[in-house]
Amino acid sequence: MAADAQTPGLPASMGGIPLFQEKFRFIKPTLPSWTDVSNLYEHSYETQMITNSDLVGNLEDEVEERLSVKECVAVSSCTSGLMLVMKALGLKGEVIIPSFTFFATGHAALWNGLDPVLADCYSDSWTLDPIAAERSITERTSAIIAVHLYGNPANVDALSTLATKYGLKLIFDSAHAFGSKYRGAPIGQYGDAEVFSLSPTKLLVAGEGGLVTTNDASLAAAVRAGRNYGDTGAYDPAFVGLNARMSEFNAALALAGLPLVSRKVHKHNQIAQLYTSLVSDIRGITFQSVHPQDTCTYKDYSIHINSGLFGMSRDALASALAAENIETKRYFYPPLHRQRVFSNLDHADVRLETTENVTNGILSLPIYESLPDEAVRRIAFGIRRIGTAQEHNNSSSAVQQRGV
Repeated sequence: MAADAQTPGLPASMGGIPLFQEKFRFIKPTLPSWTDVSNLYEHSYETQMITNSDLVGNLEDEVEERLSVKECVAVSSCTSGLMLVMKALGLKGEVIIPSFTFFATGHAALWNGLDPVLADCYSDSWTLDPIAAERSITERTSAIIAVHLYGNPANVDALSTLATKYGLKLIFDSAHAFGSKYRGAPIGQYGDAEVFSLSPTKLLVAGEGGLVTTNDASLAAAVRAGRNYGDTGAYDPAFVGLNARMSEFNAALALAGLPLVSRKVHKHNQIAQLYTSLVSDIRGITFQSVHPQDTCTYKDYSIHINSGLFGMSRDALASALAAENIETKRYFYPPLHRQRVFSNLDHADVRLETTENVTNGILSLPIYESLPDEAVRRIAFGIRRIGTAQEHNNSSSAVQQRGV
């Protein structure tokens, strides 16, 4: 049986009864109904036009209208979209990237033969710090690649001003941000291009897939060619591209899911607010800040653990929650500048103190649309129970040491 969340007791890691009888899932995507998907896909399947047909174009048209952007190009993944945007923009030399991001952001630059210069993040929003980005600019810099981390919009205005000042391209990795808003306007219309992910952990799901949005028609045309090996239709590729096309089935899944996005964003925000309200009084726990005029999708809800104040490390808390059958993630740890793939960069020895402080304490908690409020309360109770028990142990140890 599972422990009653109203009864303090001992944490499972200390011999108590786990809060959940079985392993509690970290993510459980909400998909549109199969009827909606199959109705959309039926014509493509029956005509055997399962790629390069109408559904991908329909998805692109609907996204353009929804995000108030001139161009949308559907691709096979966010990573391939980032790769193609960098290729189409003709980037050379160095590109500035936050070290606190999923590694695909940096991989896309490496695939293009670029030199990622890893920069520090804000201590509160955890997005790229424009001041740190400016310090990283050299004569070899060609672009800034910022990330709307967890769906929290980056400082678009400051980064746009910075890119203009130095004549740099500006790309947003918007993998987490379909449904986010910056100062009330949809994410997707900023910089030279934004690139979204439609993988199963996102709020808009295509199975696998990505979207490139831009107000630059020539850039969109180049990305469209790039997703088809660089071929513009003459069977004579203009440049080396990829097979990065989205299938009709993936487009059908995304089209059927579009009407669900606003409700998902609202629910994720409700869950985030509930988590925060339940653990905000616990010493050593802080949260990602979101500008009051912005909307975050909370693709992930992450807390930050200050081990000195909380009484135990992030990893120790994760292990204790695992004993309660609560799955957590360390999104995204280690940061890029501590990963092997980036260790041989010219700038690999850079000290990113804010990034290290933030990522050393990051712990992502379960969040998805069907997550019951009671489960959120139980998880929050688990954190509180573990912290209280650890504080008692630490106090007892201190008393014993003084006695000695």
